[in-house]
Amino acid sequence: MAKYRKLGRTSSQRKALLRNQVTALLNHGKIVTTEARAKEVKKIAEGLIAMAVREKDNFENVTVQAKVPVKDKDGKRVKEVVDGKKVTKYETVDKEIKKDLPSRSHARRQMLRVLYPVVEVPVENAGKKRNTKEVNLVEKLFDEYAPKYVDRKGGYTRIVKIGPRKGDAAMEVILELV
Repeated sequence: MAKYRKLGRTSSQRKALLRNQVTALLNHGKIVTTEARAKEVKKIAEGLIAMAVREKDNFENVTVQAKVPVKDKDGKRVKEVVDGKKVTKYETVDKEIKKDLPSRSHARRQMLRVLYPVVEVPVENAGKKRNTKEVNLVEKLFDEYAPKYVDRKGGYTRIVKIGPRKGDAAMEVILELV
């Protein structure tokens, strides 16, 4: 008996398909796909969410000093003349940051091995590079999904059958986060 479904693809195509669908599921909350694909995606997604729940509180807050440019009332950087050159003026401030402990850092890298980078484009700027925003799915897993599912013992996703597809009569399902 096989450990996974081959989905009629080579191993590299299958891996890319599953990574893409897991990324879409975690980004949007639900996807429409075939039943066989949904069952494979469900395994991977639930493993990632379980990892996030396990490592949710595994960090420490650290105060660091950072150099921040001084800005005027219009939000532009203040320049000063040093040795005949214009140089940006900086001030030192204390910042509070989260520092991952080793096991959370390992979990983060395991998640990044599966998830693709996601760029969100606003509707009014479709087709343009300006105002695009990089979505950090690993942070979304740790900050949104882990607290939501902390009391659940598995079963983070649900498969709802919606009927056969028109072209090839493959059973279509909605795979969604509970």
